[in-house]
Amino acid sequence: MATLDSIDRRLLAELQAEGRITNVDLASRVGLTAPPCLRRVRALEEEGVIRGYHADLDPSRLGFTITVFAMVSLKSQAEEDLRAFEQHIKGLPEIRECHMLNGEIDFILKIVSRDLQSFQEFLTSKLTPAPNVASVKTSLTIRTAKNEPGVPLE
Repeated sequence: MATLDSIDRRLLAELQAEGRITNVDLASRVGLTAPPCLRRVRALEEEGVIRGYHADLDPSRLGFTITVFAMVSLKSQAEEDLRAFEQHIKGLPEIRECHMLNGEIDFILKIVSRDLQSFQEFLTSKLTPAPNVASVKTSLTIRTAKNEPGVPLE
């Protein structure tokens, strides 16, 4: 875990809120001049604290009208089988998140799809028949009350 001072935390909070902020504006917001601000941001990137930058896209405006969470149970939890499932998932672009869980369910997946018919086809042709899958339980989202990427920063 990286050791962060209050300026690093403010830099991260600003970048998490607005990834396209200019270095000059970022420096101004955290009370630095541009060169040391840039050095700090680069150091945070090199340490892996900042993993990347991305655009927050609206799925529905791009034709992905439904989001589904799928709870997947595997037949075997041997490390080799877990890795094989994870590798399979990486090749399916509709799956936007994949988290391994403890308990009865092995993985929870966040899946986007154009419509219910497309999702049903995806489920029956790509997810359920995947190697080692014992069962898949799905829940369609009705609405999203909060979608805040990142972590809480003071």
